Amino acid sequence: MDGDRFPSGNSMSASITAERSAVLRVPADAAETQDAVADAGVHVARVGPTGIASLHPLVTATLDGRTAFYPRCSPERAADVAARLEAETLADGAAAVVSHDPGTATLPRPDVDGLDVGTPRLLGGAGWRPPADPDDHAAAGGFADASADDVADATATLLGRGWGDWCHDEPLGDCWETLDAADRSPAVVVNAHGTAADALLCESVPFEVLEGATMAARVLGADRIVVYLSTADEAAVEAVREAVAAYPDPPVQIDVVTGPAVYRAGEPTMALEAIEGNHRLEARLQPPGSVPTLDGQPTVVHTARTLAQLALAVRTGEAPETRLVTVTGDVASPATVELSADATLDRTLDAVDLPNGFRAAAVGGRFGGLTDSLAVAPTPAALAEAGLGTDGTVEVLGEDRCVLAFAGRRTRVAAETNCGRCVPCREGSTQLAELLRDVYDRDFDPEAIAELARTMAGASVCAFGVEAARPARTAVADFEAEVAAHADGRCPAGACTEPAEVT
Repeated sequence: MDGDRFPSGNSMSASITAERSAVLRVPADAAETQDAVADAGVHVARVGPTGIASLHPLVTATLDGRTAFYPRCSPERAADVAARLEAETLADGAAAVVSHDPGTATLPRPDVDGLDVGTPRLLGGAGWRPPADPDDHAAAGGFADASADDVADATATLLGRGWGDWCHDEPLGDCWETLDAADRSPAVVVNAHGTAADALLCESVPFEVLEGATMAARVLGADRIVVYLSTADEAAVEAVREAVAAYPDPPVQIDVVTGPAVYRAGEPTMALEAIEGNHRLEARLQPPGSVPTLDGQPTVVHTARTLAQLALAVRTGEAPETRLVTVTGDVASPATVELSADATLDRTLDAVDLPNGFRAAAVGGRFGGLTDSLAVAPTPAALAEAGLGTDGTVEVLGEDRCVLAFAGRRTRVAAETNCGRCVPCREGSTQLAELLRDVYDRDFDPEAIAELARTMAGASVCAFGVEAARPARTAVADFEAEVAAHADGRCPAGACTEPAEVT
């Protein structure tokens, strides 16, 4: 890598919204609300979601350095807010009003449930900056004047985020070294498939993701960037396509490709299969140190979270210390928040309502580990020590949920949706589901469950099989008394009435 500077975006015109004293911000996907303010005599900015679903649609009105927040805003209410803003006043009844620098490029944080959780850095522009406006991104410090050495310094410590990242929990720099011997120009794949946090970044702040991808492409000498999303994330797909069309002087071609809305399609090698157009998605055999390929090109595969963190790290010159965490499951509405490394996961519960209380949580994705304590930091080291996953999700189980039934269902999902490529995953997940089913027949063998889980984790070809046994393993390890009670014909949660509950 040399010290040549990357082109800077600082010469671009100032932010459109920063130039105006009165701005009404309305979610781009709230069609009726958009229609209600279409004829307003103020500037209306179409913005992405903040990640706090319980506030949607969140309308904000900014006037001379003061922003009022109107959550769950009806079209009629939005029209009234717009009329009052046109008259140079803020409508009454706001959930909060915050004073701030008139030129701020990030959402002011009010004392509103959900928005007051975490340390938003990647998500700073979510709900505030129009997603596909390059001027607003440049005004926020985007399109940084950075050198290849700056990027190299960042990748030395930046860890991959999410199970769909080729450098999952490993430094990007170490993964990129495998491309040194490649005899073709590489490709960069942005894997934003099927994860709420990645879809949120693409929908609300796509330039953060694309800037990280272009940094990687320049340093690696790539001649192609592919942004890969699920067909189910329509709003994110549209926002990324608009941002790609508006991207100033991209160094290489940027394509947007969608794949099937199935969980395994987010695994890195199966993502490559989907991008190549293969209908049967099977994990590829990738020996340690080998280089994945897309259409024969050596390829790096990173999640949207990873690449957005790269862009932020290069711009600030600081090691990234935040993690995006999505809270879902038995909650009134899901939420995605950004936590600092010194926070704990139990802070995420402040962003959601728990109508059925809290019994346990599955931490770490579709095959997250079960725990009854969220007093753990969101860092890979802390999560690994606790036996949990690092994919950035907390799935809440309410008081009326049974951990055995939950683990059984997830194991059955693994048995029914794996690609079938390797025996440890294909046969192991089926056998594991049967072992959990046997508990209801008063045959509980924790040693057999633990051993099978170890075999799957150590011998499976891809991350799907490695992680598929985690719900069963942690259910037995951390909730053994509750699981054993089922062998005596009793469900402590009162949720299981028949053995079929886990099948």
